[in-house]
Amino acid sequence: MSCPDIGRQIFKQNLTHIMAKHQKTTLRYSISFKQKVVNEIEEEGLTLSQAGRRYGIKGGQTLHNWMRVFGKNHLLNKIVRVEMKGEKDRVKELEAEVKKLKIALADAVMAKDSLETLVEIVDAHYQTDVKKNLSQQPLAQRRKRKDTQ
Repeated sequence: MSCPDIGRQIFKQNLTHIMAKHQKTTLRYSISFKQKVVNEIEEEGLTLSQAGRRYGIKGGQTLHNWMRVFGKNHLLNKIVRVEMKGEKDRVKELEAEVKKLKIALADAVMAKDSLETLVEIVDAHYQTDVKKNLSQQPLAQRRKRKDTQ
């Protein structure tokens, strides 16, 4: 065997060893199994962690999702927001202001881009750098001023 053949053989062995080491097992649960677990949680008063340990279910969100889909949702934590009438109006006002500011920002960016494009066109047409020479007066205007003085 030549060196490149040995190298390929070692590479293939390492690749198959690595792939075999990192194979992932995905568990799929039947709908009837999910319903059974959810019913036990609701009827027996099991916590989600107890049910997970009892049936060997790993993953924190798995049982939460099953409860949401198959359960009566009375055991899941809920977020209730209490707010005053003025707070709701203030949120709407702030959202409208944010929208106006986004539109104004977009307009300003477009104006800036169009002015930069205009400067590039003028630079190409007059073969000069307008940004550098902006503060300097054109030669013809300087001569006229000297002649009139």
